[in-house]
Amino acid sequence: MRILVAGVGNVFLGDDGFGVAVARRLADTDLPEEVELRDFGIRGIHLAYELTGGGYDSTILIDAVSRDGPPGTLYVLEPTAGETPGSFADAHSMTPETVLSLVNTLGGGAGRVLLVGCQPADTSPGMELSAPVADAVGRAADLVVELAGQQIAMALATAGHEEERTC
Repeated sequence: MRILVAGVGNVFLGDDGFGVAVARRLADTDLPEEVELRDFGIRGIHLAYELTGGGYDSTILIDAVSRDGPPGTLYVLEPTAGETPGSFADAHSMTPETVLSLVNTLGGGAGRVLLVGCQPADTSPGMELSAPVADAVGRAADLVVELAGQQIAMALATAGHEEERTC
């Protein structure tokens, strides 16, 4: 079982840097050996290539997401590949759905994909997270660890059932 935890976002656009802030918090955490933590920032194309060739069973993306909730609200979503655009000229604004579409176009697969998202308050230029989004960073890090643990437990349970059938 291999899980990629990927922080994404633009640290120069306020709350859009949420995913990067959570990845930084997680870097100081003792993560299970099955988890690889990466800060992709605005490098969506690099993330797509990593997912295409990385051989991950599961991916947990961390990003700011607008869902019309109060700022700082956390969401767990399962994004799917969106319509593949004709070009990826603006790699800095690639959504998770666009990244997954590129992975499919490149012939790869990302396994199960979860998105831990946070409702932003302010994505205007600046390098500080708003107070409600900054307050959500620790809760999001805990949520990512919990989700990774669930993915590992499900894989172990599935492997145990497969062993029972082959005996």
